[in-house]
Amino acid sequence: MKKIKNMSESSFLKLFFAFVGVVFLAAAFCMPDRANMLPGFWQILSQPCKVTTNYFSVGGFAATFLNMGLVALIMAGLFHVTKTKVNNVSTLAFLLTLGFCSWGIHVINMWFTMLGVVVANLIKKEKFYANVNAMLFTTGVAPVISDLLVRYPHAETIGFNLLGIVLAVIVGVIVGIIVSAGLPHSPNVHKGFNLYSAALPVGMAMFFVNGMLYKVMGVELPGTTGDMAVASAPIANIFCIALFSLFVIFGLAMGGGKGYWELLKNRSQVANVSGTQGNAVWLMNAGVFGLFILAYYNLIGASFNGVTFGLIFCMLCTCNSGSRPTNVWPIMLGYVVASTVTGWLSAALGANFTLAVNAQAIVIGLCYANGLSPICDKYGWAYAFVASMIHYCLVTLVPGLHGGFCLYNGGFTAIFVCIILVPVLEKFCTLKADRLAAKAK
Repeated sequence: MKKIKNMSESSFLKLFFAFVGVVFLAAAFCMPDRANMLPGFWQILSQPCKVTTNYFSVGGFAATFLNMGLVALIMAGLFHVTKTKVNNVSTLAFLLTLGFCSWGIHVINMWFTMLGVVVANLIKKEKFYANVNAMLFTTGVAPVISDLLVRYPHAETIGFNLLGIVLAVIVGVIVGIIVSAGLPHSPNVHKGFNLYSAALPVGMAMFFVNGMLYKVMGVELPGTTGDMAVASAPIANIFCIALFSLFVIFGLAMGGGKGYWELLKNRSQVANVSGTQGNAVWLMNAGVFGLFILAYYNLIGASFNGVTFGLIFCMLCTCNSGSRPTNVWPIMLGYVVASTVTGWLSAALGANFTLAVNAQAIVIGLCYANGLSPICDKYGWAYAFVASMIHYCLVTLVPGLHGGFCLYNGGFTAIFVCIILVPVLEKFCTLKADRLAAKAK
């Protein structure tokens, strides 16, 4: 334990990534449908995965956990082989990609856009290891790669074919170049108020691809695959409680208890928890924040299908970039209040209300509204509450821009929230730090 405690941030996070991958692989062999793991895995690999796709239905529980474990180990291997210095951004990229592996990413469709980043590196003569994070972020467009591979331009799945492979390579390279070029510029748009910063170049790349390959060509493909009703609250809860509890136990054993309490009381933004507060405190936050997310989804009665299960990790990914229970609760509250109020207004108007707080689209939306937590840190909980209500109103409209091919839909929506809200905050509102300083005087 002492040796682990004294590890550098990068070495500790690489060990954490490998550990998570092994846990998912081990869990795959414990699933009740493990006898059908390999046939189910092939179903995941060979079927479209346009947002939102339930891998629990497409391939089964064991196959989904197998896919998540394999991709996690591939990512951990990439960080290790390239000798990348891992940090909070790497944590975000790893856990976000891992979460998508139960509803959109698999061991085949992840490589094509990553190839695009390699091509961009060759063009710019940049070091390969400096762009592993970018490679992982590009996988947010994996659903369009799957569609190209197995059915484009047909409505029905025809299987892997030469034309599809060629198109996937071309689109993957273009997207990889666009995203790798756009990543450094994204913070200039949202000014650091959206932790899902990669969503902007990924979303804009898919906006372009959707227009060129689908809207202009007149190609309309069916939407989601996999029955969303196929779910298992016991599997999701038992696995997540066990995993997150291990994080807390190890964090306490490493002496992170006191530091974590200080982190929760911290009223300012902590952009890199492991880098500034230490590995033990970050691991504690990963465990406590994970249990906090799980509790929320249980309280609202969310269906624990493959999408919701993956969302837990997509939301957890920001735990090393500053998100914690004390700055995310206003965002959760905003979603609940927005859903309740719009439900009342819809009933009064006699309209058909479908966006209850536990509706699948809204469950997904809340995950990425979490990325707006810096607003809570810099301006206060009330402004984060308002931001989340705006996010709730917009999140179901944005898929029309990218055609349902962008897994970062909610993060892309958060960009629009920042474009609308941040200028207003900067012009009319006082920073929380300034208010506290004035109060102290």
